[in-house]
Amino acid sequence: MSENRREFLERIGLGAMLVAAPGYADVLRAFEPRHAAHAEEFDLSWTAKVNGKYRAVFDIPEIDSGYGVWRASIWVRDYMNALKVKPEDCSAVVVLRHNGIALAMQQSFWDTYGIAKTNKVMHPITEQPTDRNPVLLSSARNEVPAELDDVALDKFIAHGGIALACNLAFDDMIKLVTKKDGGTEDAARKTALAGLVPGVILQPSGVFAALHAQDLGCKYLRAS
Repeated sequence: MSENRREFLERIGLGAMLVAAPGYADVLRAFEPRHAAHAEEFDLSWTAKVNGKYRAVFDIPEIDSGYGVWRASIWVRDYMNALKVKPEDCSAVVVLRHNGIALAMQQSFWDTYGIAKTNKVMHPITEQPTDRNPVLLSSARNEVPAELDDVALDKFIAHGGIALACNLAFDDMIKLVTKKDGGTEDAARKTALAGLVPGVILQPSGVFAALHAQDLGCKYLRAS
């Protein structure tokens, strides 16, 4: 699983400043009666954690081999190395929306509901098709080099990173459950909620999450 380091880092950086804005389907969902009829209570306690001197929000609307999540961790590491700051000086927020919502789901959910069958997912190192959630890869399973373990989504959260997910795009995960298991939409939503990576926080929409993070002083970066 070797690769030229410079080429790998260039690929991580590639596309970080893309300006396209996917999410048309998510916008339409916001006007569906079941979303417009009642407002849910969403956890906004994450806002209290956005308190570092340096703040950034990483907008992740695509799976993109998981690079968007990796970029958030690499940003913190780069600031620590270049500016000699402490981890607590950096507040990193990732927003998983549109197709990127799949990254918010545990591997068991990917396996059970066939996320890789409905999305073209490429391994971030081998660049070959994979059925693994690329932001949950581990060297313990020989999936990535050990030095990349800390950029996994669960490690990002454990280190104080904030991971937000779009409630509108989350409908796609609910539909996967309904298609396979049948039953009511409420039951499917409960199953999908149980499949979220621990620590991921649903927000009204990815747009809300990305903009509210900027309200709190985060600089915006399109990361996938």
